[in-house]
Amino acid sequence: MLVQQVMSRSPRSVTPDTDLVEVVSLMCLYRYSGLPVLDGDEMVGFIAEKDVLHRLFPTLEEMMTEGLGSVALDDMLGRYKDVVNLKVRELMAENVITVAPDDHILRAATTMVRHKFRRIPVAEDGKLVGMLSLGDIHKAIFLANISDGLCNKS
Repeated sequence: MLVQQVMSRSPRSVTPDTDLVEVVSLMCLYRYSGLPVLDGDEMVGFIAEKDVLHRLFPTLEEMMTEGLGSVALDDMLGRYKDVVNLKVRELMAENVITVAPDDHILRAATTMVRHKFRRIPVAEDGKLVGMLSLGDIHKAIFLANISDGLCNKS
């Protein structure tokens, strides 16, 4: 079974100049864990929830001077207001790992698990053609193997 058979074909995307507040709204309202970043038709990056939340973590300098136990973690939550005023280009990952539409779904799943991704862009010649999630893969495998009720015991 190939990626192109189970991927989402009209993925939501953002541009490098998109305000991060718009991106985090999409993430929270529609439960997107990440979005491809396009400049025209070319995929130039990927912005993930972890990229946003990483900015809230204490810096190494803060941990060394204050010690992890004394870092004011609740105060750091206030950094979120500053983070969402950034543009996507300031936080996005630029070296995007993708899979191809003609990859086998288990090869794609291996790539995703190895990199700890829950979703991955599907690209052809540098152009975004879809998105694939672990849920898409699991559902396809389930449907291909389970028929005649809940389980075909043969």
